[in-house]
Amino acid sequence: MVKSLSSARRGVFARLVRRSFVRDTSGATAIEFGILALPFFAIIGAILETSLVFLSGQILDSAVSDASRQIRTGQAVNATFGVGEFRNLICGGLYGLFDCSALNIRVSTISDFSSAVVTLPVNAACTSSCTWTTPDTYGPGSGSSTIMVQVYYKWPIILDFGGGLSLADLPDRTRLLATVRVFRNEPF
Repeated sequence: MVKSLSSARRGVFARLVRRSFVRDTSGATAIEFGILALPFFAIIGAILETSLVFLSGQILDSAVSDASRQIRTGQAVNATFGVGEFRNLICGGLYGLFDCSALNIRVSTISDFSSAVVTLPVNAACTSSCTWTTPDTYGPGSGSSTIMVQVYYKWPIILDFGGGLSLADLPDRTRLLATVRVFRNEPF
C-alpha cells in the first residue's frame, strides 16, 4: 500500500509538471520574439540602407547627366555661368536628398577621350574626418571640346555593422558616391 501511494504521488506530481511547464506556452512567443527581433530588424535596416544608397547614387547620376547636357549643347558656356550655377542645375534634380553645398564638382577640358583620368577628391588614407582634397572647378570649354564632368558626394551611413558589413568606404562613416561624364561638346 505504501508503494502505491508514492507512485500515486509521483503521478500527480508528473501531471502537475506537465500541465504547468510543458503545455504552458503563454511566454513562448515573447521569448521567440526576443531571440529573433534583433537579427530581423538588422536585416530589414540593412536592406533599407542599401536601397537608399543605391537610389541616391542613381539620382545623383541622373542629375549630373541632365546638368551636363547644358554644357554639351553650349547653353552653359557663357560669361555668367560658373560652378555655382552648375551646382544649382545638379541640385534641381536631386529631390532634396542631398546637401548641395557638400557636392564636390570638377568640370574640365581634356585633350581626348583616352586622356580622361579619374582621381578621388579625398585622401584614401584619412583617419577620422575625410575632407575634399581638390577644390571645385568649372571649365566648360568651347564648341567641339572634350569635357570631363566629375561630381562626388559623401553619403552618411546610418547603420554601421563594422568590419566588412558596413556600406561606409571612408573612415568617417560615409560612402563616396561618384558620377563621371566624358563627352564632346557640340560644335556651337
